[in-house]
Amino acid sequence: MRILAVHNLYQIRGGEDECYEAEIQLLRNAGHQVDEYSETNDRIASLSKVQVASKTVWSDEAYHAVKQQLMQHAYDVMHVQNFFPLISPSVYYAAREQGVPVVQTLHNYRLLCPNALFFRDGQVCEDCLGKAIPYPGVVHRCYRESRTASAGVVAMLAFHRAKRTWLEQVDRYIALTEFARQKFIEGGLPAHKILVKPNFVNPDPGIGTGQGGYALYVGRLSVEKGLDTLLAAWEQLPQPLPLKIVGDGPLAAQVTEATQRLPHVTWLGRRPMAEVHALMGDAMFLVFPSKWYETFGRVAIESFAKGTPVIASNIGAIAELVDADRTGLLFEPANSDDLAAKVESLLAHPTKLAQMRHAARAEFEAKYTAQANYQHLIDIYTKAQFAATVKHAD
Repeated sequence: MRILAVHNLYQIRGGEDECYEAEIQLLRNAGHQVDEYSETNDRIASLSKVQVASKTVWSDEAYHAVKQQLMQHAYDVMHVQNFFPLISPSVYYAAREQGVPVVQTLHNYRLLCPNALFFRDGQVCEDCLGKAIPYPGVVHRCYRESRTASAGVVAMLAFHRAKRTWLEQVDRYIALTEFARQKFIEGGLPAHKILVKPNFVNPDPGIGTGQGGYALYVGRLSVEKGLDTLLAAWEQLPQPLPLKIVGDGPLAAQVTEATQRLPHVTWLGRRPMAEVHALMGDAMFLVFPSKWYETFGRVAIESFAKGTPVIASNIGAIAELVDADRTGLLFEPANSDDLAAKVESLLAHPTKLAQMRHAARAEFEAKYTAQANYQHLIDIYTKAQFAATVKHAD
């Protein structure tokens, strides 16, 4: 099978970039020919705001480049991981003109929400869900805290809804969880086109010991990730438990202040993946205190791969990944009291914690290995090919 992979890379390498690279390597290891068309957000600095807004709605550059590439070889499928902001949905039309099936992975909620998170002012926001013109995104400056930038995203969403791009130009969508799938259906995407395929961890990092005597947080230091809830919970634990925080972001100053006030909290900043996996393996458990509708939660399945249970907020996709009382515990979102209680409960039951370690590893082996993911991905490509063939025949 020959695949054209399309992706708009972030300025600072993020989780979507890692998933894109892992999936390409997975396909190449299985013997498939994978060619790439990519853009990088580094280019934004050299463009005017008008140019960026125009490309966001429709990039002639990307359209012609992808069309030319599709004409040079016989592709079985074009898989778009991320088209925002410089590639645009124009590439769907290039593929359709060449009769190439289109698959789009839905890593975030960009097709439904201008800031892609369903999160505003510290809480979940669905003001734009289902709106033909998601104007609240402009009113609230939801993209980059700018009305101008937000208007560009809203224009893209409104234009392609009116043009029926999401309904007609994509053969199959990949949602990462059933929760995310249901949100996209609620937002107007056709249910029969959205298939669930989770992310995966490859190579297998191997199970850890869990003997480090600490809890671990790994992720962006930002409001939607629930750092304030995490730190507030640690302030009220009756017996201090070491907490290690890995990551960086806008709340770095708040985390630094917390480490000065709470000597059992350590901020490690960014760390190489091998070191992160080692920290996961030694941790008693990982805390995932997110406040927004995560579309997945790759950190959680990396933790499962190491045999480390997860205490997560009961919201969005992460609540779907964590099987309460088997692979971890769930607490009420943004409720530091409940999080602290769940931590105390787990510490008070070491036998249960040991059982969770076995269950977490078993969950990874059953659902999140490269082998299981590869077969699922090929099945989706096959369905997209069949759908495109039927459409062409009609």
